[in-house]
Amino acid sequence: MSIERLAAFSDGARGGNPAGVVIADSFPDDRVMQNLAAEVGYSETVFAVLRDGEWSVRYFAPAMEVPFCGHATVALGAVLAERLGDSSFPLRLRKGGRASVEGCVCGDIASATLRSPPPTSRPVPLSYLSECLELFGWSMADLDLRLPPAFINAGADHLLLALDNRRLLSEMRYDQKAGKTLMNAVGLATISVVFAESPTYFHARNPFASGGVYEDPATGAAAAAFGGYLRKIAWPHGGSITIVQGEDMGVPCRLFVDIGDDAQAGILVGGSVRRL
Repeated sequence: MSIERLAAFSDGARGGNPAGVVIADSFPDDRVMQNLAAEVGYSETVFAVLRDGEWSVRYFAPAMEVPFCGHATVALGAVLAERLGDSSFPLRLRKGGRASVEGCVCGDIASATLRSPPPTSRPVPLSYLSECLELFGWSMADLDLRLPPAFINAGADHLLLALDNRRLLSEMRYDQKAGKTLMNAVGLATISVVFAESPTYFHARNPFASGGVYEDPATGAAAAAFGGYLRKIAWPHGGSITIVQGEDMGVPCRLFVDIGDDAQAGILVGGSVRRL
């Protein structure tokens, strides 16, 4: 199989979260896809098969299959635009959910924007929240309670923690083995830790221990879920936000999130894509 390697949500010609993209006539065996994702070593590799006019997609991290991945979807959008021309491509997720990605190529520059499945959110039990804060060495006093902790979803489950101090975000550390156990206990894809520099400009980090990765440099699925959460709590987002991620890893990434007013609609998350 041919594996294409791209970095999604790049900051111009640098940074971006690497993803593998495999376009095939049919899906290989699950074990083959899982082993290939582990061999590639990126936080996710997407496998895409054209069926009845839409692209069936599956996403594999090095240690598990995930239900939806934003940065690999954006990478796929760029590849499809290169092959088939600028367009919007409908996507069918493994469990029947729907998403889409619009790809555009202009010279040496590619970009793509995904539309997530409809977002949801729900409160976090206090006992679980306490365990997660202990994992990072934080307390309730470190949280920005304008953005209450929540389980958020736009295709995959994430735990949202908002900090009230940029330094705490920069210094984030945790035990990966303990984090994996804690995340797997409730089926989390990532823990999304954010800091609001302004109502429309956020810094983010995303531990991904469940997938066998310490930290994800850019997380489009979590960005979509966060956008839906902001819409639900009536945050003054003005219709769109920017998320800067990966900077504390030395891998700058920029995610542009369009939220919209329709509470039932998916969230748009876009950015630049570069070849690796």
